[in-house]
Amino acid sequence: MPIPANICKFLDSQRITYHSLTHARSFTAQGTAQAQHLSGRKLAKVVIVKVDNRQLIMAVVPANCRVDLDRLGNLLDMKSVRPATEEEFKDIFPDCELGAMPPLGNIYHLDVWVDEALKSCPTIAFNAGTHSEIIQMSFADFEQLVHPRIGSFGALLH
Repeated sequence: MPIPANICKFLDSQRITYHSLTHARSFTAQGTAQAQHLSGRKLAKVVIVKVDNRQLIMAVVPANCRVDLDRLGNLLDMKSVRPATEEEFKDIFPDCELGAMPPLGNIYHLDVWVDEALKSCPTIAFNAGTHSEIIQMSFADFEQLVHPRIGSFGALLH
């Protein structure tokens, strides 16, 4: 499956430099990092969370981390933060394979929170809407494009 047209159109309209890279189909962030020969610290994964049982947001952490929901809740100053179910978010990303949505929340009208560990890398790579392609760009371009909130809420996987 090629990168969804609306993602390419959005990126091209912003006149930023990005690269798309194809790999063997992978359904986990760590598997995608391995397929691309990337450190899990350099591949971003998107976790959709539901805040106070009403609002969905994108929480973006390195592939080798999980979202610490308590820390994210403190950053958001919200009492209830939980992973959203696929049923709750599948219709927001009709052009993407389930679980392969890119952290381009502005396309999908979602706020984006990025773990500060990703900002320490000069580039960011992430799923391109499919389980067989990623997009890679400078973190500075990503930040200018998406205007994410940055915080510390990632916890290393064991």
